[in-house]
Amino acid sequence: MAATEPSPSPWQGKYGDVGRAATAAEIDAWDIDVRPDFKGLPPGSGSVEEGEEVWLAQCSSCHGDFGDSNEVFTPLVLGNVTEEDIETGRVEALNDPARVRTTFMKVSTVSTLWDYIHRAMPWNNPKSLSDDQVYAVLAYLLNLAYIVDYEFTLSHENIDDIQAKMPNRNGMTRDHGLWKIDGEPDTANVACMTDCDDEVEILSSIPDYAKGANGNLAQQMRPYTATPGIDTVEEAEEAGVEPASAGNEQTATGDTAPAPADDGMTADTAMALAGEYGCTGCHQMDGKLVGPGFAAISDKYADRDDAAAYLADKIRNGGKGVWGQIPMPPQSDIPDEDIAALAEWLASGDSN
Repeated sequence: MAATEPSPSPWQGKYGDVGRAATAAEIDAWDIDVRPDFKGLPPGSGSVEEGEEVWLAQCSSCHGDFGDSNEVFTPLVLGNVTEEDIETGRVEALNDPARVRTTFMKVSTVSTLWDYIHRAMPWNNPKSLSDDQVYAVLAYLLNLAYIVDYEFTLSHENIDDIQAKMPNRNGMTRDHGLWKIDGEPDTANVACMTDCDDEVEILSSIPDYAKGANGNLAQQMRPYTATPGIDTVEEAEEAGVEPASAGNEQTATGDTAPAPADDGMTADTAMALAGEYGCTGCHQMDGKLVGPGFAAISDKYADRDDAAAYLADKIRNGGKGVWGQIPMPPQSDIPDEDIAALAEWLASGDSN
């Protein structure tokens, strides 16, 4: 919707000076959703070829080069869509319980894909893709799903044509209360508006002996969330239990107690730098997240004389196979001096 200048809040008369109306700029920053009728879709375009470049650099480490990996997330495409599905708008393979469900088998609206990529991807740096890059990445996915050919360029002008080819476009039902606001609701609960409890009792928790068994949960949540993970290391220490993977004195941000290198940076400075470039979306200090922990990397290359140069090359150009089959994408956008600083820190052993 078009942003307008803020007007007085309708609640100001009742609640005095509490709060204020949102400004036009605040509304513009928040109002980024793209609806099934493509209202809210910004102008732009991107080709399959351009999308492939962005994909390999920023998406393939989690989804595979061809969107079919099942190592980190479930596959986006896997060949379970036929020409007949595209013709009818109903994916027949969804009736086979033995088939792996993929995104392109289930999703009904192409606007959902554009909207989600735009607001939530890449996983470690949401909202960092430009509008044209989102068009390009989606074009590449449409090509992998055999909906468009490799020469195709997706834009705001032709995306409606693609909706008419979505394999499961007719698989969505509107026969429920969430769609029809004047229909019957899906639930029969009565809203609690009187005599509500002042406090909520939490009836489930992680037992003390298990805290830290899978690393510090606070480090494994993206910063863009309203539900942060609990600091299981801190809670385990308060309970007098030695966490299985606590290692050094971790904090919720993933830092260890500052340990300065001879002429280098402290661990907390290094973690801040790593966080600035999205490295902490896949790596934490101790224990494996998507990739290995920084302490494990430091241990592995402790005896190499060329460790700093080797690690700098790995950061800059990426790689695969050393720590498993999940590839690390190249980080060519990080300035050389910051790559060198991170590599020197890892090679110095001060991440242990």
